[in-house]
Amino acid sequence: MTAPVPQSSALTPPVARRIPHPTTLHGEQREDDYFWLREKTDRDVMAYLAAENAYAEAFMAGTTELQERLYQEMLARIQQTDLSVPYLEGGHFYYSRTEEGKQYPIYCRKRGSLEAPEQVVIDLNALAEGEAFMALGAFEVSDDGSLLAYSTDRTGFRVYDLHVRDLARGEDLADTVHDVGSVAWAADGRTLFYTTKDSAKRDFRLYRRRLGEAEAALVYEELDERFVIHVDRSRSGAWLFLSSDSHTTSEVRVLPAHAPRDAWRPIAERRQDHEYHVDHRGDSFYILSNDRGRNFRLVSASTSDPGRWTEMTPARDDVMLEGVDCFQDHLVIQEREDGLVRLRIHSFASDASHRIDFPEPVYAAGLGANRTFDTRQVRYVYQSFITPPSTFDYDVVERTSTLLKRQPVLGGYDPARYETQRVHAPAPDGTLVPISLVWRRDTARPASLLLYAYGAYGMSMPAGFNSNRFSLLDRGAVFAIAHVRGGGEMGKAWHDQGRMEHKQNTFTDFIAAAEHLIRTGWTRPDRLAIHGGSAGGLTMAAVINRRPELFHAALLQVPFVDVINTMIDETLPLTVGEFEEWGNPSDPAHYQVIKAYCPYSNLAPGDYPRMLVKASLHDSQVMVWEPAKYVARLRTLKQDQNPLLFKVNLSAGHGGSSGRYDFLREIAFDYAFLLTQWGLANR
Repeated sequence: MTAPVPQSSALTPPVARRIPHPTTLHGEQREDDYFWLREKTDRDVMAYLAAENAYAEAFMAGTTELQERLYQEMLARIQQTDLSVPYLEGGHFYYSRTEEGKQYPIYCRKRGSLEAPEQVVIDLNALAEGEAFMALGAFEVSDDGSLLAYSTDRTGFRVYDLHVRDLARGEDLADTVHDVGSVAWAADGRTLFYTTKDSAKRDFRLYRRRLGEAEAALVYEELDERFVIHVDRSRSGAWLFLSSDSHTTSEVRVLPAHAPRDAWRPIAERRQDHEYHVDHRGDSFYILSNDRGRNFRLVSASTSDPGRWTEMTPARDDVMLEGVDCFQDHLVIQEREDGLVRLRIHSFASDASHRIDFPEPVYAAGLGANRTFDTRQVRYVYQSFITPPSTFDYDVVERTSTLLKRQPVLGGYDPARYETQRVHAPAPDGTLVPISLVWRRDTARPASLLLYAYGAYGMSMPAGFNSNRFSLLDRGAVFAIAHVRGGGEMGKAWHDQGRMEHKQNTFTDFIAAAEHLIRTGWTRPDRLAIHGGSAGGLTMAAVINRRPELFHAALLQVPFVDVINTMIDETLPLTVGEFEEWGNPSDPAHYQVIKAYCPYSNLAPGDYPRMLVKASLHDSQVMVWEPAKYVARLRTLKQDQNPLLFKVNLSAGHGGSSGRYDFLREIAFDYAFLLTQWGLANR
């Protein structure tokens, strides 16, 4: 192709060459002058990304001291040499620890007692030597504790290679598999089940392999490209589960763990729009199903006749059943009500239920590592905007919680200095949109405010703790999460109302949240910054196109902004499976819906907020060319003098840097940008 040489100098934004690339879709001609940026291995594309990085660094050069100060104060809050809470599995206590100066955790165990000698299972720092990226995927120990099946990604592109480690010798066996997903052991401790991916990074095949055998047996292949498969083992150890899930439909097959060569059988045959999830205890399966209500009901079924269901808890409009976890004498149901997680304990002996109480009005909670089946203890993790992650063991008989560890926050952190609250913003259709806020008590209003949102896939955004955030709060900023439709905070209907033909609700909800915070005195447009990543980056870009004057600054991380061009390309990762979230542009009706909000397609001449857009070269979920094309086109259309920076991590994937110190450097850069735009850099 013609070399599209980027033009730039130290403080002149790069200008990407425009190469006409017309396409026709449903009778409409579309121009994509930056299509060439898809060729990320091309030297001219890399030259353009390098020029953008150089420009961003040059623009931010005056904040070098601020970035270092932010990095040091965030680092000072972290207990760098630390230890996780051990959990018991198969006669060993497992835990991870970190050491000051090392980027990655070290995974260890002790046999029988916490007083026993430590055995290092995996040192990720050793595996990461010579690598720019390192992530741990699977971590599954065989029943006898002698073997570990684990997987690692060395690029950030979610290519995980499976290894099996002999834990007695501390050496890996010859059995390795490239590009795997989920992993589970059979009860014999010698047979592994694992999933592999197709060219679109969809887990679609299940293999069975006995260690030492040259060939693996293909057990199952998912032919419907909307579906992703996953294999795991019940906590009881008795069953293996193979789930096949799309965004709207699921099917679960089961296999006795002691009979790995038997045939898998379904719990319930696949039926469009029926989702269900399974766990096991004794002679029964326990199933969450949305067959009689969008928010799921709980039923039980005999393991010998899993198609006959007995209802235990009916579906309710105001309570979402999110998960069920079985133990020998009880089960735990994770519910969501009014946007908050509740943990309900059901006793099999008494057939009665009760909830675990949580002390704050805005919080996040969920189960921790519970690897023991026959126990009266349930481990859970609780946190809030101002309470650090806290691990508890709950005695289901005595109904008491014992705090095992609260994540240390160094540097004199005092939660009494901060306050948290939930408010509600009326959307245009009258729906009340929850907003979770945290601020320092002495913050003057209207304040600089960072408003975050995601709003997709039914994912709930927890009001969790983040010690880095106090570098903003202590400088007078407020942090808020808008729990917009498309997420799952208010149940399944909340997701339904923010996807497909209803996607615009996500954006109008966010704008309503911003306007409410302005109207009630929390902030002003000239102090309001917004933040979102991935599908949340789409939300940010879409609302900027709609109401650019409402926002002072924006941070878009790995934003999904080229919706039409991505969703029309079925060879890309995730695309086909996500037709049920966004729609298929090949369908004229879906095309019109997406066309109305697609950020890249709707860029137009005008003024835009101050913007920092971030991407990663090895991102397999939002390809680097999406934000690259978006920035290149926006540069030709924006008519203001506000900064537009594009920063590309050349050694990471969707989640950014894998090393904890490298990741802090990234956050320091982001915060320096926001504080500078707010005029708070000198605080």
